[in-house]
Amino acid sequence: MRVDSTGVRAVTDSEVDLAALYAAHHLSMVRLARLLVDDLASAEDVVQDAFLGLHRRQGQLRDPGAAVGYIRQAVVNQARSQLRRRRTVRAHLRVAEPEIGPAADADLMLSEEHREVLAAVNQLPERQREVLILRFWSGLSETEIAETMGVSNGTVKSQASRAMKTLQQILEAERGRA
Repeated sequence: MRVDSTGVRAVTDSEVDLAALYAAHHLSMVRLARLLVDDLASAEDVVQDAFLGLHRRQGQLRDPGAAVGYIRQAVVNQARSQLRRRRTVRAHLRVAEPEIGPAADADLMLSEEHREVLAAVNQLPERQREVLILRFWSGLSETEIAETMGVSNGTVKSQASRAMKTLQQILEAERGRA
């Protein structure tokens, strides 16, 4: 048994100590997923599915040290799938069900400035939103973001630049209305 740089114990050369990985990274992955899917219950499901996927495929993992990156990438992919399913369901059920809003006290949990920024981030296109969340919330480098999203470093840079410009425009427009 050995410990890698992320503190995850590798059981054998081809297996990961899932309990240690879960204990070390579950909360940060739920936070990441929460920002991507904007719903705590769905975020928890996304993370559970990501860990379950690793459990099923841990024998195929070439480098046990890459388990955290695998989980992060799986969380982003599961979040994308969750959002696609949600859009499809809402499109088909829009007539049958009234719109369900967030909990009544959800806004009390954040400062006004944070609410404005999160609302603006939620208006961004999916890929731009993912880049900003992975960069500023998860603290990933451009290379790590590119690996997580399955895109090039140049795409990460351009999406981040576009996202920041769009965010600035949205926030300036909101403040102009106030």
